[in-house]
Amino acid sequence: MKKDSLETFGITLPELRSIVAEGLKGGNWCDLYFEQTVYNDLLLRDGAVASGGFHFDYGCGVRVLAGEKTGYAYSESTDLPSLYAAARAAASISGTPGAVCVTPPSPVPASLYPMAQDWAEVDKKALAAWLEKLEQAIRARESRTLKVIAMLSWSTDEVLMFNSLDQLTSDFRPLGNVTVTCIFADGGKTEQRNVSRSYRCGSEMFDDTLIAELAEEAVCGLDDSFAARRPKGGKMPVVMAAGASGILLHEAMGHAFEADFNRKGQSVFSDRMGRRICPAGINIIDDGTIPSCRGSIRYDDEGVPGQKTYMVRDGVLTSYLHDRISAGFYGVEPTGNGRRESFRYNPIPRMRTTYMENGSDGTLQDLIASVRKGIYVDKFANGEVKIGEGDFTFYVNRGYLIENGRLTMPVKDINIIGNGPRALADIQAVAGDLQIDNGTWTCGKEQSVAVSCGIPSVLIGGLTVGGE
Repeated sequence: MKKDSLETFGITLPELRSIVAEGLKGGNWCDLYFEQTVYNDLLLRDGAVASGGFHFDYGCGVRVLAGEKTGYAYSESTDLPSLYAAARAAASISGTPGAVCVTPPSPVPASLYPMAQDWAEVDKKALAAWLEKLEQAIRARESRTLKVIAMLSWSTDEVLMFNSLDQLTSDFRPLGNVTVTCIFADGGKTEQRNVSRSYRCGSEMFDDTLIAELAEEAVCGLDDSFAARRPKGGKMPVVMAAGASGILLHEAMGHAFEADFNRKGQSVFSDRMGRRICPAGINIIDDGTIPSCRGSIRYDDEGVPGQKTYMVRDGVLTSYLHDRISAGFYGVEPTGNGRRESFRYNPIPRMRTTYMENGSDGTLQDLIASVRKGIYVDKFANGEVKIGEGDFTFYVNRGYLIENGRLTMPVKDINIIGNGPRALADIQAVAGDLQIDNGTWTCGKEQSVAVSCGIPSVLIGGLTVGGE
């Protein structure tokens, strides 16, 4: 525990204990979550960086648990009268105290967020010049560039957590982001591309290598995008590309593995623990320990260590994603998935970085070659998922027809429709080319939190393609 974290919030250990004692007058568990967030951004539009923003947020949330009931209050001041008032408000709940999972923290990696260049010492003029150089690189690669809008943002989030077990933990979470929207025009047609990167590190991420990656991704396959058409619809095999296709895994399956949905009987997987839900050899993971990854956290927002959790091992459902409440309900250890948007929110089970491990079915080309007629999906957009039934719909930004084992006509403006449990059971092949997508993914389950996703190339035997 760093002494300077206590100093940041102007609090001492005896005072923390006293506030928790006030909260325990209304329940059997009390925890405190202090947070200080500093956020900056720069916006490039029409060839120049013309605006920027700065935001500072500070406060503390107090949670009291009494059986199945939760009392939560927060203060935007950390003076003692305000904190005692928040503790009394949270304690005003009533009910019979029940069990709460209280597993003590264990050692965690100390270097999840490498930061060679401190954000507090960043040169904003240099970052503005970097954005301008990025736009120039895109225009140099593609003469059909009509407009480039780019935003660069960075934040540091310092948190201090204390609970009724006398556990004191802290974390300092840096995050750098860049998002680029490009509009291209050709013969009266326009195409929009969105590319992004996000890492938990320092300003060293904004180098020439990243400029080249973003510029190349923005213009790659643009001729095919202009030529793309809607295919005929129907049920057919779908090959999902490695990387960003992991958003389907996150949305259509990952949310259904979150323990609050299962504890309340709202998930289609509520009665499937220990049962086979997809073919043998498939492993699905939610991981908070990947260095520099947007979804990684040394500790979750309940002070539980970040960890690597196998939700599915060898095709069998082996774990939900737990916060302390659901872990207590199931009689298991929390998995480090208690997360919140800020000190104003109660922690709930949330994903971190969700992905499928490599398979042993060859390469992407092998998967495509095995399909007589189907669809190859390169880029998904947001979709809709019904947690209880598992039904999902995703919009496809970019893909290709597969005919006789070869990619042929580029396609766009189609929907992929299916059911999560059935899609998992219908996985026919998994390649060995896992990619974690480092885009600016944000999950919006009641609250917004930073996440990541990934997947190897995967062949699903039959999904409904909504086309002509």
